[in-house]
Amino acid sequence: MKYSALCLAFALLLIPFAAVAAPMAYLVDLRGVIGPVTADYVVRGLRVAADNDAAVIVLRMDTPGGLDTSMREIIRAILSSPVPVVGYVAPSGARAASAGTYIMYACHVAAMAPGTNIGAATPVSLAGGSPSPETEPQKGDDETTSSADKSHPLRPPNAELAKVTNDAVAYIRGLATLRHRNADWGERAVREAVSLPYDAALNEEVIDLVAATVDELLEKLNGRSVDMLDRQRILATAEVTVVPIEPGWRTQLLAALTDPNVAYILLLIGVYGLIFEFSHPGIFAPGVIGSISLVLGLVALNFIPIDMAGIGLTLLGIALMAAEAFIPSFGALGIGGAAAFAIGSMMTFDTPGYQLAWPVIAGATAVSMGLFVLVLAMLVRSRRRPRFGGDAALLGATGEVIGWVGGEGEILVQGGRWHARGDRPLVAGQQVRVLGRDGLTLRVEPK
Repeated sequence: MKYSALCLAFALLLIPFAAVAAPMAYLVDLRGVIGPVTADYVVRGLRVAADNDAAVIVLRMDTPGGLDTSMREIIRAILSSPVPVVGYVAPSGARAASAGTYIMYACHVAAMAPGTNIGAATPVSLAGGSPSPETEPQKGDDETTSSADKSHPLRPPNAELAKVTNDAVAYIRGLATLRHRNADWGERAVREAVSLPYDAALNEEVIDLVAATVDELLEKLNGRSVDMLDRQRILATAEVTVVPIEPGWRTQLLAALTDPNVAYILLLIGVYGLIFEFSHPGIFAPGVIGSISLVLGLVALNFIPIDMAGIGLTLLGIALMAAEAFIPSFGALGIGGAAAFAIGSMMTFDTPGYQLAWPVIAGATAVSMGLFVLVLAMLVRSRRRPRFGGDAALLGATGEVIGWVGGEGEILVQGGRWHARGDRPLVAGQQVRVLGRDGLTLRVEPK
């Protein structure tokens, strides 16, 4: 009886501590271009929130869009999440454009802060093409166009873009139906690249609510019913603790490396470092720095969409500029190499959101051209400089007789021991001047 009373008292003491432990709302920030690194960070954040039985996940967004594969990876994680995901475009001035629009449609709840916008979800081809602007129907089409076609008179100009557009339309309409949002406007965002500000998005039923801050958002979410995988769930966010999920060092490092400008510079440092090491073996520092930079650049290329033709043209430009230093072409190879280098650099990173800055391309081209011009100048100068090796260094040099018998003996010249021959008798220690060389024998005379 005594033990039962003690157990009951201990259980009663634990009740206040259990009540103090408030549910958590995890905050995941989706900033910048959506790529493989961003997708990995968001998916891991959703997994951490699910493992810790969070009350809700707030996916705070400010993105111009990104890669289709990364966008779909994030959406798959949202659709399979056991924890409600709230898409929140914030702070004021942020946007959920292109791929961000699809992600907002996939979230269980969509919210925006004042001063934000959403839309412009037209897919853009990696080859640089785009379904927009689309062709208008030609005269006479009204007689043969179905009513479904008349509702969307703009059509992509070719079959490839039509397939991409129709696939994107079906995808966003499916998400809109799942989350009970405006599917017609979602289709217009894909076909016509239209956008909406936050207030119009609320009126058009593209989003569910408007909130200026995360705290206001959580307050408005409290008591809201959302459709989960297999059931309805009532959100309890009145007293939740907001827990930000910060990107780890790995995510931060990969985010820095996958900046096209950084990856491009690392690749150039790697190539030039190895070229310098191979041309001047034994220095080691250029080879070590070049190898590390080249590996880091290749790691970045594993995450960045690139054009192999652009890389080939860039390497051709480097080869042509290098050839200018050894083949007299009066600048033809150097100028052609610089042009190929610049064009190849632009082609290599030509995906929207993963493009090189013009100053970086111009600077890299100028530096590359300058390096090879410097090498060329040094080569020309070395060819004009008087020779100081071989016979040229021995002719006229002064030596000292080590030993002499008859008409020949041994002398010491420039720190080397030579066999010598002369027309006059000489004695040890006598100074002589070198007249010429016959094989390994020097011809000398008294100085």
